[in-house]
Amino acid sequence: MKKILVTGADGFIGSHLAEKLVLEGYKVKALVMYNSFNSWGWLDKIHGKILSEIEIISGDVRDGDFICKITKDVEQIFHLAALIGIPYSYIAPQSYIDTNVTGTLNILNASLKSQIKVIHTSTSEVYGTPLSTPIKETHRLFSQSPYAASKVGADQLALSYYNAFNLPVSIIRPFNTFGPRQSLRAIIPTIITQILNDKIKSVKLGNTNTTRDFNYIKDTVNGFIKAINNKEIFGEVINLGTGREISIKKIFQNVCEITKINKKLINEKKRRRADKSEIKRLCSSNLKAKKLLKWKPKFHSKSNIKVALRETIDWYKNNKDQLKKSNIYNV
Repeated sequence: MKKILVTGADGFIGSHLAEKLVLEGYKVKALVMYNSFNSWGWLDKIHGKILSEIEIISGDVRDGDFICKITKDVEQIFHLAALIGIPYSYIAPQSYIDTNVTGTLNILNASLKSQIKVIHTSTSEVYGTPLSTPIKETHRLFSQSPYAASKVGADQLALSYYNAFNLPVSIIRPFNTFGPRQSLRAIIPTIITQILNDKIKSVKLGNTNTTRDFNYIKDTVNGFIKAINNKEIFGEVINLGTGREISIKKIFQNVCEITKINKKLINEKKRRRADKSEIKRLCSSNLKAKKLLKWKPKFHSKSNIKVALRETIDWYKNNKDQLKKSNIYNV
Protein backbone atom coordinates (compact mmCIF):
# COMPACT_ATOMS: atom_id res chain seq x y z
CA MET A 1 0.00 0.00 0.00
CA LYS A 2 1.15 3.55 -0.76
CA LYS A 3 1.33 6.15 1.98
CA ILE A 4 -1.54 7.05 4.25
CA LEU A 5 -1.96 10.78 4.82
CA VAL A 6 -3.24 11.94 8.21
CA THR A 7 -4.34 15.57 8.21
CA GLY A 8 -4.48 17.19 11.64
CA ALA A 9 -1.76 14.79 12.80
CA ASP A 10 -0.59 17.40 15.29
CA GLY A 11 -3.91 17.16 17.10
CA PHE A 12 -5.15 14.81 19.80
CA ILE A 13 -6.78 12.02 17.78
CA GLY A 14 -4.52 12.61 14.77
CA SER A 15 -1.31 12.10 16.74
CA HIS A 16 -2.57 8.85 18.25
CA LEU A 17 -3.75 7.64 14.84
CA ALA A 18 -0.43 8.42 13.13
CA GLU A 19 1.40 6.64 15.94
CA LYS A 20 -0.82 3.55 15.70
CA LEU A 21 -0.54 3.39 11.91
CA VAL A 22 3.25 3.23 12.18
CA LEU A 23 2.98 0.46 14.78
CA GLU A 24 0.66 -1.41 12.40
CA GLY A 25 3.29 -1.22 9.65
CA TYR A 26 1.82 1.49 7.41
CA LYS A 27 3.79 4.22 5.67
CA VAL A 28 2.52 7.48 7.13
CA LYS A 29 2.61 11.05 5.92
CA ALA A 30 1.46 13.52 8.58
CA LEU A 31 0.16 17.00 7.84
CA VAL A 32 0.64 19.44 10.73
CA MET A 33 -0.38 23.08 10.86
CA TYR A 34 2.51 25.31 9.78
CA ASN A 35 3.94 27.56 12.51
CA SER A 36 7.18 29.45 13.02
CA PHE A 37 8.05 27.61 16.25
CA ASN A 38 8.92 24.32 14.51
CA SER A 39 6.29 22.65 16.67
CA TRP A 40 4.57 19.46 15.51
CA GLY A 41 1.90 19.67 18.17
CA TRP A 42 1.15 16.43 20.02
CA LEU A 43 3.47 14.53 17.67
CA ASP A 44 6.28 16.08 19.73
CA LYS A 45 5.13 13.86 22.61
CA ILE A 46 5.36 10.48 20.89
CA HIS A 47 8.39 8.18 21.04
CA GLY A 48 11.30 9.35 18.89
CA LYS A 49 11.69 5.97 17.17
CA ILE A 50 8.07 6.07 16.02
CA LEU A 51 8.32 9.73 15.06
CA SER A 52 11.32 8.99 12.84
CA GLU A 53 9.13 6.67 10.76
CA ILE A 54 6.64 9.45 9.95
CA GLU A 55 7.03 11.84 7.03
CA ILE A 56 5.92 15.16 8.50
CA ILE A 57 4.67 17.97 6.28
CA SER A 58 3.89 21.45 7.62
CA GLY A 59 1.13 23.31 5.82
CA ASP A 60 -2.53 24.27 5.79
CA VAL A 61 -5.63 22.46 4.48
CA ARG A 62 -7.02 25.83 3.42
CA ASP A 63 -4.46 25.96 0.58
CA GLY A 64 -5.87 23.88 -2.28
CA ASP A 65 -2.74 23.90 -4.46
CA PHE A 66 -0.63 22.76 -1.53
CA ILE A 67 -3.02 19.89 -0.77
CA CYS A 68 -2.89 18.73 -4.39
CA LYS A 69 0.93 18.61 -4.23
CA ILE A 70 1.18 16.56 -1.03
CA THR A 71 -1.44 13.96 -2.02
CA LYS A 72 0.18 12.74 -5.25
CA ASP A 73 1.81 9.69 -3.62
CA VAL A 74 -1.06 8.91 -1.25
CA GLU A 75 -3.55 6.04 -1.43
CA GLN A 76 -5.67 6.80 1.63
CA ILE A 77 -6.43 9.98 3.55
CA PHE A 78 -7.62 10.24 7.13
CA HIS A 79 -8.95 13.79 7.23
CA LEU A 80 -8.92 15.07 10.81
CA ALA A 81 -7.66 18.65 10.35
CA ALA A 82 -10.27 20.97 11.84
CA LEU A 83 -10.95 23.76 14.27
CA ILE A 84 -12.87 22.04 17.06
CA GLY A 85 -13.29 24.36 20.05
CA ILE A 86 -17.00 25.07 20.41
CA PRO A 87 -16.74 28.28 22.51
CA TYR A 88 -14.19 29.76 20.10
CA SER A 89 -16.60 29.15 17.21
CA TYR A 90 -18.90 31.75 18.80
CA ILE A 91 -16.05 34.27 18.59
CA ALA A 92 -14.56 33.44 15.18
CA PRO A 93 -17.12 31.52 13.07
CA GLN A 94 -15.53 32.49 9.73
CA SER A 95 -12.34 30.65 10.63
CA TYR A 96 -14.39 27.47 11.15
CA ILE A 97 -15.92 27.76 7.70
CA ASP A 98 -12.49 28.38 6.16
CA THR A 99 -10.82 25.42 7.87
CA ASN A 100 -13.58 22.87 8.29
CA VAL A 101 -15.58 23.43 5.10
CA THR A 102 -13.09 24.87 2.61
CA GLY A 103 -10.32 22.65 3.99
CA THR A 104 -12.49 19.58 3.45
CA LEU A 105 -13.36 20.76 -0.06
CA ASN A 106 -9.64 20.97 -0.85
CA ILE A 107 -9.08 17.42 0.40
CA LEU A 108 -11.98 16.13 -1.69
CA ASN A 109 -10.85 17.93 -4.86
CA ALA A 110 -7.29 16.66 -4.49
CA SER A 111 -8.55 13.13 -3.87
CA LEU A 112 -10.82 13.23 -6.91
CA LYS A 113 -7.87 13.59 -9.28
CA SER A 114 -6.47 10.18 -8.30
CA GLN A 115 -9.52 8.51 -6.71
CA ILE A 116 -7.83 8.55 -3.30
CA LYS A 117 -9.88 6.88 -0.58
CA VAL A 118 -10.96 9.39 2.08
CA ILE A 119 -12.02 8.80 5.67
CA HIS A 120 -13.57 12.09 6.75
CA THR A 121 -13.87 12.79 10.47
CA SER A 122 -17.16 14.11 11.77
CA THR A 123 -18.41 14.80 15.30
CA SER A 124 -21.38 13.84 17.45
CA GLU A 125 -22.06 17.58 17.84
CA VAL A 126 -23.82 17.54 14.44
CA TYR A 127 -26.81 15.76 16.02
CA GLY A 128 -27.53 18.49 18.56
CA THR A 129 -29.67 17.55 21.57
CA PRO A 130 -31.14 14.24 20.37
CA LEU A 131 -34.79 13.56 19.68
CA SER A 132 -34.18 9.98 20.83
CA THR A 133 -31.32 7.84 22.13
CA PRO A 134 -29.23 5.93 21.36
CA ILE A 135 -28.46 8.19 18.40
CA LYS A 136 -28.41 6.41 15.05
CA GLU A 137 -26.66 7.74 11.96
CA THR A 138 -30.11 8.47 10.45
CA HIS A 139 -30.90 10.98 13.23
CA ARG A 140 -31.58 14.52 12.00
CA LEU A 141 -28.64 16.93 11.91
CA PHE A 142 -29.17 20.02 14.07
CA SER A 143 -26.48 22.66 14.50
CA GLN A 144 -26.41 24.32 17.91
CA SER A 145 -23.06 26.06 17.41
CA PRO A 146 -21.11 27.51 14.46
CA TYR A 147 -18.65 24.65 14.96
CA ALA A 148 -21.40 22.06 14.53
CA ALA A 149 -22.70 23.90 11.46
CA SER A 150 -19.25 23.86 9.86
CA LYS A 151 -18.97 20.11 10.45
CA VAL A 152 -22.45 19.47 9.04
CA GLY A 153 -21.36 21.38 5.93
CA ALA A 154 -18.12 19.39 5.68
CA ASP A 155 -19.95 16.08 6.14
CA GLN A 156 -22.48 16.90 3.45
CA LEU A 157 -19.72 17.97 1.06
CA ALA A 158 -17.99 14.63 1.59
CA LEU A 159 -21.20 12.69 0.89
CA SER A 160 -21.90 14.82 -2.18
CA TYR A 161 -18.55 13.82 -3.68
CA TYR A 162 -19.45 10.16 -3.20
CA ASN A 163 -22.87 10.62 -4.79
CA ALA A 164 -21.89 13.01 -7.58
CA PHE A 165 -18.40 11.76 -8.48
CA ASN A 166 -18.25 8.25 -6.99
CA LEU A 167 -15.28 9.27 -4.83
CA PRO A 168 -14.60 6.52 -2.24
CA VAL A 169 -15.47 8.60 0.82
CA SER A 170 -16.53 7.38 4.25
CA ILE A 171 -17.47 9.39 7.33
CA ILE A 172 -16.42 8.31 10.82
CA ARG A 173 -18.31 10.15 13.56
CA PRO A 174 -16.60 9.76 16.96
CA PHE A 175 -18.42 10.61 20.16
CA ASN A 176 -16.50 12.61 22.81
CA THR A 177 -13.06 11.03 22.60
CA PHE A 178 -10.75 11.47 25.59
CA GLY A 179 -7.34 10.27 26.74
CA PRO A 180 -3.67 11.25 27.04
CA ARG A 181 -2.47 14.20 24.96
CA GLN A 182 -5.81 15.98 24.84
CA SER A 183 -6.02 19.77 24.95
CA LEU A 184 -7.08 21.51 28.15
CA ARG A 185 -9.89 22.89 26.01
CA ALA A 186 -11.71 19.56 26.48
CA ILE A 187 -13.76 18.76 29.57
CA ILE A 188 -11.91 15.73 30.97
CA PRO A 189 -8.41 17.32 30.81
CA THR A 190 -9.96 20.46 32.31
CA ILE A 191 -11.21 18.43 35.26
CA ILE A 192 -8.04 16.37 35.69
CA THR A 193 -5.56 19.24 35.53
CA GLN A 194 -7.52 21.45 37.89
CA ILE A 195 -7.70 18.61 40.40
CA LEU A 196 -4.00 17.78 40.07
CA ASN A 197 -2.87 21.40 40.33
CA ASP A 198 -2.02 22.04 44.01
CA LYS A 199 -2.42 25.79 43.53
CA ILE A 200 -6.07 25.45 42.56
CA LYS A 201 -8.46 25.11 45.50
CA SER A 202 -11.74 24.77 43.61
CA VAL A 203 -12.55 23.18 40.25
CA LYS A 204 -14.39 25.53 37.88
CA LEU A 205 -16.67 23.97 35.26
CA GLY A 206 -19.71 24.94 33.22
CA ASN A 207 -22.90 22.88 33.08
CA THR A 208 -22.18 19.60 34.88
CA ASN A 209 -25.63 18.05 34.41
CA THR A 210 -25.19 17.36 30.70
CA THR A 211 -24.30 13.81 29.68
CA ARG A 212 -21.86 12.59 27.05
CA ASP A 213 -20.83 9.29 25.47
CA PHE A 214 -17.12 9.30 26.34
CA ASN A 215 -15.02 7.18 24.01
CA TYR A 216 -11.44 6.32 25.00
CA ILE A 217 -8.77 7.25 22.45
CA LYS A 218 -7.64 3.63 22.01
CA ASP A 219 -11.14 2.63 20.91
CA THR A 220 -11.53 5.61 18.59
CA VAL A 221 -8.21 4.94 16.85
CA ASN A 222 -9.06 1.26 16.53
CA GLY A 223 -12.25 2.25 14.70
CA PHE A 224 -10.28 4.36 12.23
CA ILE A 225 -7.81 1.52 11.62
CA LYS A 226 -10.65 -0.88 10.83
CA ALA A 227 -11.88 1.54 8.15
CA ILE A 228 -8.75 1.13 6.01
CA ASN A 229 -9.49 -0.41 2.60
CA ASN A 230 -13.03 -1.28 3.70
CA LYS A 231 -15.15 -0.97 0.54
CA GLU A 232 -18.34 -1.70 2.46
CA ILE A 233 -18.24 1.72 4.10
CA PHE A 234 -17.92 3.92 1.00
CA GLY A 235 -20.67 6.53 1.15
CA GLU A 236 -21.55 5.57 4.73
CA VAL A 237 -21.64 7.52 7.99
CA ILE A 238 -20.57 5.49 11.01
CA ASN A 239 -20.78 6.42 14.69
CA LEU A 240 -18.00 5.46 17.09
CA GLY A 241 -19.34 5.47 20.63
CA THR A 242 -19.76 3.28 23.69
CA GLY A 243 -23.56 3.36 23.84
CA ARG A 244 -23.37 4.66 27.42
CA GLU A 245 -23.78 8.19 28.69
CA ILE A 246 -22.33 9.71 31.82
CA SER A 247 -22.73 13.18 33.31
CA ILE A 248 -19.91 15.70 33.59
CA LYS A 249 -20.52 15.77 37.34
CA LYS A 250 -20.01 12.00 37.55
CA ILE A 251 -16.73 12.28 35.63
CA PHE A 252 -15.61 14.92 38.17
CA GLN A 253 -16.53 12.57 41.02
CA ASN A 254 -14.69 9.66 39.38
CA VAL A 255 -11.50 11.71 38.97
CA CYS A 256 -11.68 12.84 42.61
CA GLU A 257 -12.10 9.20 43.65
CA ILE A 258 -9.20 7.93 41.53
CA THR A 259 -6.80 10.70 42.56
CA LYS A 260 -8.02 10.68 46.18
CA ILE A 261 -8.16 14.48 45.93
CA ASN A 262 -11.38 16.18 46.97
CA LYS A 263 -12.01 19.72 45.79
CA LYS A 264 -15.05 21.94 45.72
CA LEU A 265 -16.88 22.14 42.39
CA ILE A 266 -17.90 25.60 41.18
CA ASN A 267 -20.23 26.12 38.23
CA GLU A 268 -18.78 29.17 36.49
CA LYS A 269 -21.13 31.18 34.29
CA LYS A 270 -18.57 32.06 31.58
CA ARG A 271 -17.88 28.36 31.02
CA ARG A 272 -21.53 27.60 30.25
CA ARG A 273 -22.82 27.54 26.69
CA ALA A 274 -25.83 29.66 25.80
CA ASP A 275 -28.95 27.65 26.66
CA LYS A 276 -30.03 27.12 23.03
CA SER A 277 -26.49 26.09 22.13
CA GLU A 278 -26.05 23.53 24.91
CA ILE A 279 -26.45 19.89 23.91
CA LYS A 280 -28.17 18.25 26.85
CA ARG A 281 -27.14 14.65 26.20
CA LEU A 282 -25.27 12.44 23.75
CA CYS A 283 -25.44 8.67 23.58
CA SER A 284 -24.40 6.70 20.51
CA SER A 285 -25.83 3.74 18.72
CA ASN A 286 -22.79 1.75 17.58
CA LEU A 287 -24.64 -1.08 15.82
CA LYS A 288 -23.50 0.10 12.39
CA ALA A 289 -19.84 0.22 13.50
CA LYS A 290 -20.15 -3.31 14.87
CA LYS A 291 -21.65 -4.53 11.59
CA LEU A 292 -19.52 -2.74 8.98
CA LEU A 293 -16.24 -2.21 10.85
CA LYS A 294 -16.42 -5.25 13.12
CA TRP A 295 -15.63 -2.70 15.82
CA LYS A 296 -16.58 -2.92 19.47
CA PRO A 297 -15.43 -0.52 22.22
CA LYS A 298 -13.34 -2.10 24.97
CA PHE A 299 -13.68 0.81 27.40
CA HIS A 300 -17.46 0.98 27.67
CA SER A 301 -18.33 -0.41 31.11
CA LYS A 302 -18.21 1.62 34.33
CA SER A 303 -15.07 -0.21 35.47
CA ASN A 304 -13.31 0.10 32.10
CA ILE A 305 -14.03 3.83 31.89
CA LYS A 306 -12.28 4.17 35.25
CA VAL A 307 -9.31 2.25 33.83
CA ALA A 308 -9.21 4.72 30.91
CA LEU A 309 -9.49 7.66 33.31
CA ARG A 310 -6.59 6.29 35.39
CA GLU A 311 -4.39 5.99 32.29
CA THR A 312 -5.30 9.54 31.32
CA ILE A 313 -4.68 10.91 34.82
CA ASP A 314 -1.30 9.16 34.94
CA TRP A 315 -0.30 10.80 31.66
CA TYR A 316 -1.05 14.28 33.02
CA LYS A 317 0.82 13.45 36.24
CA ASN A 318 3.86 12.56 34.12
CA ASN A 319 3.47 15.67 31.96
CA LYS A 320 3.25 18.38 34.59
CA ASP A 321 3.81 21.12 32.00
CA GLN A 322 0.13 20.61 31.17
CA LEU A 323 -0.83 21.89 34.63
CA LYS A 324 0.69 25.35 34.17
CA LYS A 325 -2.38 26.90 32.58
CA SER A 326 -5.05 24.72 34.14
CA ASN A 327 -6.43 27.74 36.02
CA ILE A 328 -7.14 29.58 32.76
CA TYR A 329 -10.41 29.06 30.89
CA ASN A 330 -9.29 27.77 27.51
CA VAL A 331 -11.89 28.31 24.78
